[in-house]
Formats: sequence, structure tokens, C-alpha cells
Amino acid sequence: MNKFNKSIKFGKISIGTASSTEAKVVEDNNKVVGFGTFGNLKSKKITEDAPIGIVNENTRDSELEKMRTVMGFGGFGKKSRQFNVEDMVEKATLAAKERNKSSSIISPSNENSESTSRNTPSEKSKSDDDDEDDDNNDFVGPPVPPEVLNKINNSVDEQKLKGDETDSDDNGDSDDDDNDDPTKKIPASHEVTMLHGSKAVVAVAADPSGARLATGSVDYEVRFWDFAGMDITLQSFRTLQPCENHPIKCLQYSVTGDVILVVSGTSQAKVLDRDGFEVAECVKGDQYLLDLAMTKGHTASLNSGCWHPKIREEFLTCAQDGTCRLWDIETPQRHKAIIKTRAKNGLKTVPTSCAYSRDGNLVAAACVDGSLQMWDHRKQFVNTALLLRGAHDNGSDISSLSFSYLGSLLATRGCDDTLKLWDMRAFKQPLHVANGLFSRYSSTDCMFSPDDSMVLTGESIQREQKSGRLLFYDVKTFKKVNEISVTDSHVIRTVWHPKLNQIFVGCGNGTVKVYYDNERSLRGAKLCVVKTKRKAKQAEVVAAQQILTPHALPMFRQEKPKSVRKQMERDRLDPTRSRRPDLPISSGQGGRVATSGGTLSSYVIRNLGLSKRVEDDQDPREAILRYAKEAAEDPYWVTPAYSKTQPKPIFQAENEDEDEDQPHAKKAKV
Repeated sequence: MNKFNKSIKFGKISIGTASSTEAKVVEDNNKVVGFGTFGNLKSKKITEDAPIGIVNENTRDSELEKMRTVMGFGGFGKKSRQFNVEDMVEKATLAAKERNKSSSIISPSNENSESTSRNTPSEKSKSDDDDEDDDNNDFVGPPVPPEVLNKINNSVDEQKLKGDETDSDDNGDSDDDDNDDPTKKIPASHEVTMLHGSKAVVAVAADPSGARLATGSVDYEVRFWDFAGMDITLQSFRTLQPCENHPIKCLQYSVTGDVILVVSGTSQAKVLDRDGFEVAECVKGDQYLLDLAMTKGHTASLNSGCWHPKIREEFLTCAQDGTCRLWDIETPQRHKAIIKTRAKNGLKTVPTSCAYSRDGNLVAAACVDGSLQMWDHRKQFVNTALLLRGAHDNGSDISSLSFSYLGSLLATRGCDDTLKLWDMRAFKQPLHVANGLFSRYSSTDCMFSPDDSMVLTGESIQREQKSGRLLFYDVKTFKKVNEISVTDSHVIRTVWHPKLNQIFVGCGNGTVKVYYDNERSLRGAKLCVVKTKRKAKQAEVVAAQQILTPHALPMFRQEKPKSVRKQMERDRLDPTRSRRPDLPISSGQGGRVATSGGTLSSYVIRNLGLSKRVEDDQDPREAILRYAKEAAEDPYWVTPAYSKTQPKPIFQAENEDEDEDQPHAKKAKV
């Protein structure tokens, strides 16, 4: 017999082994319930009537009695509380519904639904604990009378209906008005004039944030305007000539607005910072090389330029040498890539304007032969991605290329007096054409409105006209929506800033017009108009009357008033007033050593070793004997040290006659 079949006893408590019947697991309908027996306490079969997890009261009482007899105590604490999850979920959902209904004003229909929901059988079968929770959630106080509730509900419903009708009417009217009348989208209710100079303003650029504006003219000057710092006088804070005697053709701020690209009549483009200081300058190519790809830069004057919309350091330029070059601001010593524009016969043609698409994937160039050529920025610039011959008249400059903000449309402005709209998906024929738009300058541009609903461009003055116009065309129908008479000169450059919602126009008489709307425009020129000019405080100085007395004595003569500059020059020459420091020690003239000698030893001898200055032509023996009596009476240095050993010196007197016995000194032979 195996020894493990015996039961293990701990006093009165006995635990059976795995082979005993008392330790077998109770199985009822193939379901395991309990853990077997513990000592003499046997597990009872749970009846089929009782649900799983709930023990009958009779079995629990018998187990407690046996526990007292075996263990000496009745249980292990309080009875554990049994939970029914489904009932708890129902209670939570009902309580949430009641709270939501009680927080808002209740209608009679809602009251009936609540009364029906409260009388459901699930509510009747609640326990005492659930009744206490529901009582805590109820509001304190008498119920609201139904008449008052009906009046409140009717007034609230009427107000809601009125508000919905007015909102829908307002929104509908405003939408209809905006759609029917696109002129309301144009911010042209107010205008401001800024004076650049007397020559035509052919370049206008606004930074992306709208804080500053840069204008360039054919008078070689670039002016910087700061809207936050200007007052009503509208004066620029900086004027400079970055390219010397070359007219400015194009200006554009980078995507971040920290630098600005300056394209002029020279072959070298420049990059300036926000304050006008030079950051980089492109290199000039070798004009004696036939292969333009071997040159590091342009060899002819520039026509246009622009920044990449995604890459901060990259910009594009096109020139009269028939090439477009991509540059990196970090390495302006050599172009990043070169694009050669070709005519139909394979020879080179001159690009007059260039631009990037809005996503930066296309590089577009408009040429003199009237063609539009585009290359994929992600590939090598060998073959064109899109090519259209005869987009404009051959021999006329295409002054501007402008992509829409969505990128599906392209607007071109040519010197053949046309404005054309193209679809990038069907690039063979133009969608719309506007004729009769005279353009005198090769830099007249066009652009889209911020919502791509209109195209605007400028028009130069003809002989019959009196003022230059700014024209707006609808993109869908290409009908002229509105026109603004800007000034009695040509309209060249136009910039519609999307953030400021303001239009900047460069004119041929040297003025820059700014159009804005008080309600729809933000910042920009609105900040300047409000500020008044502050007068400079002048110090009240009473000028003293000067009496001219040319024959007066010097003590009574008044000195003539001298200018501050002359007085400063005289004080500068005076070492005392100017507090000139000691000059450095040098062997040349003018130093401290040079006054006493050419070397340091001579300086020490003359100033420190001797109390009096020794002349160069003085006899040294006479100079020493002059102090012999003083040295004998008051010895200080050498005599006390050699008084015992030094023999007595004997000096020959000057007037003493020579002894007859001694021979005469021989005379030197001459």
C-alpha cells in the first residue's frame, strides 16, 4: 500500500490526499465548484435552483456551525457582498438620463416618458441600497408647476426658432452676397500712398508675416518699410543701393522672411538680410567660354529671380545668357544646377521670367520666343516636363508667371497686351484670354487672389487714357470683375498679401499705393495711419548778442564764437586738454628715451646717475676735480672703504713751473 494514500492530520484538522474521495473536486454538470474538503468539512453540492456564485443560506449555516466546532471560530470576517453587474449598468444609465433631463428644462412629453420609465419592472425590483442611491440623486424641494413649465418651454422654443431663422438668413445672405458680388472681397475701401522716389517702382516685395515691405526702382535704390515703426508720414527706415549703378528688377523675400533676394541689371544676384546688409553674392561667370555649363555663374544681365517655396536656402535666377541657374545661399561661389532654354530650332533662347510651382516640384521659365518651358525639380534638368510653343507672340517678353495657390492654374502676362489663364492638366490651349492690356514695362506682373477666385494685373497708360488701372478678372468666366484707377501713371507691380489682405501697387511715378479694408484687413498700413507724428522737442536757447569791437584792448575784446568742430580740433592738438598719455619708448624720435638719449643706459645716466646734466663738450677731468674738495670733506662712497689702504694722491698743479731737471715733453710730430 502506498504511504501517500493516508490522510495528513494536524490535531483535529485532517487533509486528505489526492487519492481520497474527500479531496475530489465536486463536479456538477461537468462544472468545477470549490476546492475539495478542508479537514472534516465536506463540500456540499450546490442545487440547480441557485445561480452560480450565490450560496444557499442553509448550506452557509451548516458550514458555519462545523467551522465553529473544528476551528474554534465562526468565520473570517464579514460576509462578502455579491454584485450583479447588469443591474449596476442599468442603474447607472437611468441615473445619467435623469440627470441630463433635470439639468435642462423638461417638456410635458419628456415628463410622460420619465413617468413611464420610472414605472418599469426593473425599477420596482430595486434593493434597499439602490433606493438610497436614487434618493440622494433627487432634487430637494417641491416640483415645478406644469403651467410654469409650459410657458417657459414655449418661450424657449420661440427664441430658438427665431435665432435659427435669423442665423440662416444672415449666413445665406452673406454667402449669397459674397458669391454674387466678388467686389466685396477686394480690400479697396481705403488707400495710402508711400513715396519711393521720382522713378518707376518696378519691384515690390512683402515678407510672409506682413511686417515689412521692400521696394526697388530704376533709380538703383531699394527702400525698406516697417509698418510697426512708421507713423502717418510713411517714411522708410532704410535706403541703399545694393548693386551700385544697376536698376533693380526683382525683389522677393524668402519663405521664412529673414533674407531678401535682389535681382538687378548686373549678372550677380545678391541676398540681403532684413536690415539691408549683404549676406551672399553670386559669382560672375566667365563670358569667354562657349559652354555655359562650364561657367560658375551668369555671364549677362539678370531678368528675374525667385525663392523655392519649400527649401529655404535655394533660389532661382534667369539671365540674358539663355540659362536659368539654381543657387544655394550657403555656396554662392558656384551654381547648384543649370537649365538651358532652347528654341524650336535647337538654339538658345532668352528666359524673361521664371517661377517655382507652389509645391516646388516644377521649375517654369517663359522665353522670348513665346514658349513656356517647365522642368521637374526632382529629376535632372535635361528634358522638359511640360513644353508649350507659341503661348505668346514670338519676340515679345513674357513679363510674369504666376501659379495659383492650389497649383492647378497658371497665369501669364505678356508684353503682347494679353493676360492668359492656363490649366496645368490640359496645357495645350489657354482656358481664357484677356486682350487689350497695354504693358510698357517688361516687369508688369499678375497674380491670383488668396482664394484663387480672381486674377489681378496692372495696365500702363496709353495716349487716350488718363490714369493707370488695376484690373480684376474672375477665374471661372474671366470677365472683368472690377477696376481701380490707381494713379496718373503706369501700374507695374501688384502684390496681394494673403495674411494682411492688403494690395500693394508699384507705380511708374515713384509711388507705392496700399489698398486695404478696415474690417477685412489686418495690421500692415492700418498700424501707420493711426499713429500721429511726434514733434521733436526743441531746447529753448537764447542767442547772446555779439558786439564787434575790432579796436578794443585785448583784455576787453570778446572772442569770436567758434564752431564745436574747430574747438574740438584745437583741443585735440593740446596735450594737456586732450590728456595725451606718455608716448611709448622707442629708439626713434619723440619717445621718453629719445629726449635723454638713444638708449636706455643713456637715459639712466642722464636722469638718475647725475643730478645735473653733463654737456658733451665739457672736460671730464675738470668735472671730477670740481667735486674733489666736497668729497674729501664729506666722503660717502669710495673714500671710507679705501681710507687705510689707498695711497695719498698727488696731483700736478696747473700753474706750477716745470722742474728744470725733468726733460721737456716731446712735441708730437705734425
